[in-house]
Amino acid sequence: MACLKLGTKPDAFRLDDHTWQCIGGLPSDVTIEIGGTSFNLHKFPLISRSGLLSKLIGDSPNEDGPICAIHLNDIPGGAKVFELIAKFCYDVKLEVTSHNVISLRCAAEYLQMTDDYGDENLITQTEIFLNEAFTTWSDTMNALESCEEVYSDAEELDLISRCIDSLAVKACAGPSAYIMHNTSAASAAKPQSLTDNWWYKDVSFLNLHLYKRVIQAMEANGMRPEIISGSIVGYAKKYIPLMNRQSSFNDASHSKPVYTPSEADQRALLEEIVGLLPNRKKIVGTKFLIRLLRSAMVLHVSPSCKENLERRVGAQLDSAHVDDVLIPNQGFNSIDTLYDVDCFQRMLDYFMSMESSSIHNSPCIVEEGPFEEDVPQSLTSVTSVANLVDLFLADVAADVNLKLSKFQSVAAGVPDYARPQSDGIYRAIDIFLKAHPWLADCEREQICRLMNIQKLSLDASTHAAQNERLPLRVIVQVLFFEQLRLRTSIAGWFFVSENEDQMSNKNGGEVVRAQEPRRMSEMRERVLELERECEKMKFEIREVKTKKSWIFFCKRRRHRRY
Repeated sequence: MACLKLGTKPDAFRLDDHTWQCIGGLPSDVTIEIGGTSFNLHKFPLISRSGLLSKLIGDSPNEDGPICAIHLNDIPGGAKVFELIAKFCYDVKLEVTSHNVISLRCAAEYLQMTDDYGDENLITQTEIFLNEAFTTWSDTMNALESCEEVYSDAEELDLISRCIDSLAVKACAGPSAYIMHNTSAASAAKPQSLTDNWWYKDVSFLNLHLYKRVIQAMEANGMRPEIISGSIVGYAKKYIPLMNRQSSFNDASHSKPVYTPSEADQRALLEEIVGLLPNRKKIVGTKFLIRLLRSAMVLHVSPSCKENLERRVGAQLDSAHVDDVLIPNQGFNSIDTLYDVDCFQRMLDYFMSMESSSIHNSPCIVEEGPFEEDVPQSLTSVTSVANLVDLFLADVAADVNLKLSKFQSVAAGVPDYARPQSDGIYRAIDIFLKAHPWLADCEREQICRLMNIQKLSLDASTHAAQNERLPLRVIVQVLFFEQLRLRTSIAGWFFVSENEDQMSNKNGGEVVRAQEPRRMSEMRERVLELERECEKMKFEIREVKTKKSWIFFCKRRRHRRY
């Protein structure tokens, strides 16, 4: 750590209670009052170095005797800093370090300690040392942290900006510059390796207003967004306790975190953090953004901040996991769903709007979004989101408070082409029908239109054909398409078989003929299975029709009787 040694005389001050006395020499003729501390000093050493003290002492009346009393309650740094200034005026030994140079510089400005009141006065000395301190990262960090003690004065003298600009330049220069300026000669020969995040820990100790300015300065100096985002993520986790807790429905709404920061402080910090996040997609992890969104909901941030987070998550929804998007509903009551379906709907809508924009404008900039979009959405990402939607619906479908219209809105949020198979949406529909047995037949048919029956796998088709919760019309369609698929497979098999026979005749091979009986047996078993299913369905349909006719007949006889 850099250090500037000033003065030549030994310490000449003694503290008695709250009063500093000058040891030996002439009796004091001036008293400096700073808060509850007094300094019994001499006029000449002070007026020879300070323009302000020269004026105050010269203007002070001597009605109270030979001792002049001066009050300096507004001096930057208070009594602690004035002690060092008194030593400087008396040429007593003192050390200027990166921890006290900012306070000394501000106090020297306040006391007008320019070279007009002595060569190499305190303003000059502190400026020389500041230029030296700014050559190393650690000394610059110490100086910036000490600005908190004299913030308004340091801001007025542009000291904070100078510290921040120096840090930004060093951070952008990379770890090699840090090693070069912060390695002593004894350890210079030892190899050191630092990554791009070498400065994260140091800046994480800064208060928010300083941290924010440091990040903005680094961004302005060309720091890569992914490196900046890493620091912001770490800072958020450190000072927003809710970020470090795995929120669930039970604890998100009713538990209060036992942390030092108040909810108001965390809310203000979170809103600032969101504003600092780089305006580019995939720079910040989706999992972190969702955790940030969960915390934002608990802390009741501003609507604009919440919307910003929802858009950020929506923009990269294809990389989200279903467990992350199951966000507990903060306003949960007897008529609300357990999870926030509306929030997921908004994120899904934003993703699909970006996908639509990407198709028409590639590459493009999404003006309404929180960041630039450089690459159009691919079919793979849309398919991933469709799979996420189906998994999400399967989890929320069991909620009896989930309305049919809301289920349909979310399910229809992705186009049919995004689902290579309909197994996922079928599973969600089945769960919904099981949890909502009171749905009318027309509503059941309506919800079943969300799935493409032709895209059901063999296992899903088999399950659907025996699913009593599905409308009969849907089951018949499942059997029809399954039969159609089988016919296509048989036709394809005969086509392949003929080609193989031709090849075997040419090559004289017997392997294909040996496999023929097995294939025919498999096809025969599948045909018989489908025929049994069809017969069973016909019987059930006849039973239903008979039952309905009997009920209708009974009602008519009862009506005639009365």
